[in-house]
Amino acid sequence: MSIISAENITIRRGNRTALDNVSMAIATREIVTVVGPNGSGKTTLLRALIGSEPLTKGRIHRMPDLRIGYVPQGLRLDPALPITVSRFLSLPRRHDTGTIGDALRQSGADGLETRPLSQLSGGQLQRVLLARALLGRPQLLLLDEPTTGLDQPGSAAFYRRIEDLRHEIGCAVLLVSHELHVVMSASDRVICLNGHVCCQGRPDAVASAPEYRALFGTGTGGALALYRHDHDHSHDHPPH
Repeated sequence: MSIISAENITIRRGNRTALDNVSMAIATREIVTVVGPNGSGKTTLLRALIGSEPLTKGRIHRMPDLRIGYVPQGLRLDPALPITVSRFLSLPRRHDTGTIGDALRQSGADGLETRPLSQLSGGQLQRVLLARALLGRPQLLLLDEPTTGLDQPGSAAFYRRIEDLRHEIGCAVLLVSHELHVVMSASDRVICLNGHVCCQGRPDAVASAPEYRALFGTGTGGALALYRHDHDHSHDHPPH
């Protein structure tokens, strides 16, 4: 059952068409990754799904009372801003220390409550932004290129946390990325976007699709590189 879907949506800004006749849907507990080059409409699609981007035509269908958590690409901070992680997570609505502590633990940022926001590393800040998205107990987690600026080990650790969250809190995940190497092995589907849906399906099917190869070439061997986690290998060999 779909918890959110886009039905033939088109978004135009002046003479430019950002999205053209795009349809997609996300089911409960599903992880969907959207890939595409810069300017392909990935962020526009996310904004449309959360209702902050007006549609030229088409419809967005949401499950009644759907709770959505949103993790942006990053946060520009004034280094002189004297605000702690705990205070940041209580804006604009206050949360008790237990709720904040739970969200930080779930995001992998536990113990940072009293740290100044301006002193966090890039990876720590992204986990705090994830904690903020988790405060509303989301049924759908939207992440807009959340590992921009992180190195590969930091990106891998962040995506492992997202994969774990899908199981821990039972949320669906829509992940947007222009970095092909960060597509998770846990993705149920990949949507290749370039103003329109070029192709979609399982990661291995998308990697071999002519539309994908025409868009991205063969610089990566025509394949999506997938993160493999330690627990993935447990399926490679039967137990003794």
